Amino acid sequence: MVYTYPACFYTADDGITVDFPDLPGCVTCGMTMDEAILMAEDAACGWIHSALEDDEPIPSPSDYKNVTATEYDNGFVNLIRLDIDEFERKINPEIVSRSCLLPNWLNALAERRGINFSAALQRAIQQELGI
Repeated sequence: MVYTYPACFYTADDGITVDFPDLPGCVTCGMTMDEAILMAEDAACGWIHSALEDDEPIPSPSDYKNVTATEYDNGFVNLIRLDIDEFERKINPEIVSRSCLLPNWLNALAERRGINFSAALQRAIQQELGI
């Protein structure tokens, strides 16, 4: 899942604050623009990831043309791309065990050919998901 949300950036001598009007309470900051953008991506991905885990609705992104950064004089709006699948890979890298059922003939054939069941299942699921 990939989303693109408008974010409001506010620059000051001590850093850059970023908030997302469509994601209540989602605010972060960075010392440089690069850091502020990375922190914004991380904060917003975390916000959406938490909402998905809690079965809460994900707000639709506002049209960036309708968003203004007026909280302070030095604000501007920028779009931030959020790759939720990549965020999930980053925060949940551990391996889980799954059981699956196979017909005996398929299991025997795969074992004779030395197929790694975990690797084959991962490839099949990634193909099914289109990733």
